[in-house]
Amino acid sequence: MAKSDANLEKVRSALAVAVDAIGGKARPGQIEMAEAEANALSATPHLLVQAGTGTGKSLAYLVPAIVHGKKVLVATATLALQRQLVDRDLPKIKDALEKELKRDVSFAIYKGVGNYLCLQKMNNGGGDPDGEALLELSSLEKDSKRLRAWAQTPGVSGDRDDAPDVDRRVWYANSVSGRECMGKDECPYGSKCFAALAKDKAMSADVIVTNHTLLAIEIVDSHPILPERDAVILDEAHEFMDRTTQAVTEELTAGRVERAAKMARKHMPGKAADAFNKAADLFAEAIADFADDVRNDPSMGGRLDEVPPQLEGAIRKVKEAASAVVQLINADSDVIDINSMAERARVKGATNEVLVTAQKMLKPGSSKVMWFEPTYSTLYLAPLTVSSVLRANLLTDTPVIATSATLSVGKSFDAIAKSIGFVVESDEDSEFEAGEVDPANVQMLDVGSPFDFANQGMLYLPRHIPEPTRDGPTKEALTELGELIEAAGGRTLALFSSWRGVEMADEHLRKVLAELEIPIITQRKGDSVGSLVERFSKVPTSVLLGTISLWQGIDVPGSACTLVAIDRIPFPRPDEPVMAARAKERDEAGGSGFMDVSLPRAALLLAQGTGRLIRSVEDRGVVAILDSRIVSKRYGSILLNSMPPFWRTSDGAVIKESLKRLHETHLQNGQ
Repeated sequence: MAKSDANLEKVRSALAVAVDAIGGKARPGQIEMAEAEANALSATPHLLVQAGTGTGKSLAYLVPAIVHGKKVLVATATLALQRQLVDRDLPKIKDALEKELKRDVSFAIYKGVGNYLCLQKMNNGGGDPDGEALLELSSLEKDSKRLRAWAQTPGVSGDRDDAPDVDRRVWYANSVSGRECMGKDECPYGSKCFAALAKDKAMSADVIVTNHTLLAIEIVDSHPILPERDAVILDEAHEFMDRTTQAVTEELTAGRVERAAKMARKHMPGKAADAFNKAADLFAEAIADFADDVRNDPSMGGRLDEVPPQLEGAIRKVKEAASAVVQLINADSDVIDINSMAERARVKGATNEVLVTAQKMLKPGSSKVMWFEPTYSTLYLAPLTVSSVLRANLLTDTPVIATSATLSVGKSFDAIAKSIGFVVESDEDSEFEAGEVDPANVQMLDVGSPFDFANQGMLYLPRHIPEPTRDGPTKEALTELGELIEAAGGRTLALFSSWRGVEMADEHLRKVLAELEIPIITQRKGDSVGSLVERFSKVPTSVLLGTISLWQGIDVPGSACTLVAIDRIPFPRPDEPVMAARAKERDEAGGSGFMDVSLPRAALLLAQGTGRLIRSVEDRGVVAILDSRIVSKRYGSILLNSMPPFWRTSDGAVIKESLKRLHETHLQNGQ
């Protein structure tokens, strides 16, 4: 038997053992994905895999990596998904695979420093003026004591996810960012440091589970944060470009500048600190005035080609003052007390962050997008694209396995592949040094889904509803939504592309459904998605109204969700600065910003939204898209081909009758 065949047989056997360990069933798509990854890890090409809902992709990418003996980094979209892997999936298969492979299998989670308590800060008066002020509040004293008691308990992780539920302000007062950490070698608590212990564990683990944000920061900054690895797995890869963009977006606020200035005044009083505080006050006044101007004249906001004249002088003074403080800290070698050194490190980290951001704001360059948001008085600066830096710093060092349930737009992987940095056929050839992994050497694979979408779900595409406007859902769309919910007896997840849409739907449904026993759960800004979904799941006849954060990652199988209603095609808003800038750049290059930027974004989000309906082989239901453009416009076919292949109809009577029958069936079954 050839070596490759033997390895594939080993992967199949181990996968069967792992599936059995979790009480699952073997799935053809899962096996196909695992075999493709095994080949990729052996031959070092990259792999892009679309694995539909129900495939069991976590096992499909974990098992081959463990069998191969590669040290693999798994990057998920969120901290919650990290926990799912280390708390549920990996513990279940560890023992089974150790027996199968006759060797130890280890795994570890690693997050950013700010997700762990800082013992030095906790035990030495903080050093953060904002944190100290907050802890003086009697209402927070109890939380502070609980957190301290927990931190002193032997064996605790120091991880925020494991900590007692305390006010977020208490947590921030007892933690530091990576930039403000002095490092374990210098810190008197270095041997006990929670973040350092977590990283040490990750260094020696076979599987390291992290998040997109931390990986993105490492890639863009070209500075090692995470352990070295032999392969990278990108889970929920369709989000990676956006997560990378968010991770490296610079923000300048009065609060951030004032915090750094106060820290400088407390720990190194003198002329430099005084000048920094004056500059902070000047900037706070300038940005507040500018925010008022923008609220009075919205045309002044949005995307900016350069720093507004009203802010430039204040930002320049902040830059100069922050630079002087950093230089003073670097030149001062007289600090002997170790705790003072830690405090200085925090001052330097906070001040240097302000300095670097101010420098970038003053010279944005053509490769950056700048905009101002008046509600929170924040100036933003984001890269126009991240694909080139991903290509240079991620895709040439190790094989990358990128996977998601939604990677194709229309039937093509090209849009997602390019966003991550892969070279597709239409791109120019590039040269790579020996030993590097060519970004053009990528296999693209769709392993399908075990669900029978055509028989399990119906796609309702009403033609009579007018095209949506900027003012939110039309009267006709809201009327249709109410009738569909009534037919379904509740059991509805209604997704909207704006907060305005959520508010309008809430007002309308509470009127038309007032006489029915259908609880309406409405998402508000700042609500925890997890708690909303839990409430929705517990009451099968309820309705959940929400916006973008509910379009993906929501898993509600069973009778609680038999209708997913979508108010409109989720095209990027015209005032979304980064997407608008990317579309404009594409137009100016002779392409189509709409087809190459806006449409792929909408297609992926629509696929994610419609994917909320069928979450198990027993699920049945309807997806309703209340936007006639999907059937009247030429681009509609691309959107439809990006979604699960539900049975389609524009006949509302057929849909409502089907929803009524489903509702009656669930009632008969006590659901």
